[in-house]
Amino acid sequence: MKWNKFRLKTTTESEDIVSSMLMDLGIQGIEIEDKVPLTQLDKQQMFVDILPEIAADDGVAYISFYLEEEDDKEAVLANVRAELEEMSTYLNVGECTIEESQTEDVDWVNNWKQYFHQFYVDDVLIIPSWEEVRPEDEDKMIIHIDPGTAFGTGMHETTQLCIRQIRKFVTPETTILDVGCGSGILGMLALKFGAKYSVGTDLDPCAIDATHENMEVNGIGKDQYEVMIGNIIDDKEIQDKVGYEKYDIVAANILADVLVPLTPVIINQLKKGGIYITSGIIDDKEETVVSAVKAAGLEVLEVTYQGEWVSVTARKN
Repeated sequence: MKWNKFRLKTTTESEDIVSSMLMDLGIQGIEIEDKVPLTQLDKQQMFVDILPEIAADDGVAYISFYLEEEDDKEAVLANVRAELEEMSTYLNVGECTIEESQTEDVDWVNNWKQYFHQFYVDDVLIIPSWEEVRPEDEDKMIIHIDPGTAFGTGMHETTQLCIRQIRKFVTPETTILDVGCGSGILGMLALKFGAKYSVGTDLDPCAIDATHENMEVNGIGKDQYEVMIGNIIDDKEIQDKVGYEKYDIVAANILADVLVPLTPVIINQLKKGGIYITSGIIDDKEETVVSAVKAAGLEVLEVTYQGEWVSVTARKN
């Protein structure tokens, strides 16, 4: 599907107000580009799989919005320009020039290609579909995965921490539950490491297609896994569907603020002797998660680190 794209040049100090104005005019799905660095709070509230280096903040912001081909773009642009002119009387809105171009849905996916290239997690090669396996890597464990609408390429430190811990504890009899499965990469690698069965849950419906696609391209049959949508923390239907005391490993690569309420619930899904692997924990939240794990009656086995991220591994005795 083709879209008309409009890129408005403004200032960082006015980007929030201009964005709000655009939404009030009925424009949805805006994008904001600026060079304002992430705060510590931003980092705690989000995962960033692939983050290119950016220059210092120059006070300039670009706000892009999209209109379908059948939309009356002239009328929309006239309204936008009128609102910007009024704003300029009391706010520094900058140049307010608007560049027009056309784009297609596929462009958003293809834009990842300039940032995502094959890489190793220890001896596992993770490679996108647009790159070829080098002859010297053909005997390695190779995982094919493309960045898409669901989180998890294996590039982020939190995912790598989980991968290493899962590998330590997987056996041929392992059934694993991945809470917040995203692209399905943790369950997929558990199966590649020799696990028997994988179940994934997520809040985002995109996880279903992403997991199916990634499992299929890596030669994993639908009889080896399943994925479902729902909040296991407070949705009894999902808890029942996932099942109780049936998992040898539960992995949760989620933010610390979610791990705290999740942990006392998820122990019901773990078998006795089962392993609970958590990640997505920024370093200053380590004690918060360790305390929650201990309060749930689990034994902390190991705390591992990569960059500013932490993984806590525990056992249900």
